[in-house]
Amino acid sequence: MLRFTVFTLRRTASGKETMRRKNTSKVPVKSRHIDLRVDQATYDRIESLARAANLSVSEYIRQTLSKGKVTVKAEYIIESPEIRRALAELGHIGSNINQIARHYNGGGVRSREMFERTMHALSDLYDIKKEIQRLGGDSFGGT
Repeated sequence: MLRFTVFTLRRTASGKETMRRKNTSKVPVKSRHIDLRVDQATYDRIESLARAANLSVSEYIRQTLSKGKVTVKAEYIIESPEIRRALAELGHIGSNINQIARHYNGGGVRSREMFERTMHALSDLYDIKKEIQRLGGDSFGGT
């Protein structure tokens, strides 16, 4: 947020000049109070949703009322080296697929070599997907 201060020159009744700072803040002042009563189960649910969104209960309710929804940002911490390795491989394969797409979308020749690279990348993706499902099965409720 860009903030700046504006001073205005003001002359008092006695003729003395003073400088007054003008408020340039665009943050709306929360001057109205709403008292809301809910049962314990409803409060627990709202509190849980607010915590998941990393917001206070008040801010969660404000955002829900003004926007209609609140985006929850989930953060997963992966400690398994196997899953980290698989995710790194997915990044490399995604890069290869982007190169292939650029080649085709740029009017590149659809050669046998490009077809084989595409099929190889897709096969690698499928293998890594199966490996992640196997490794993460216990952690994420899979089999």
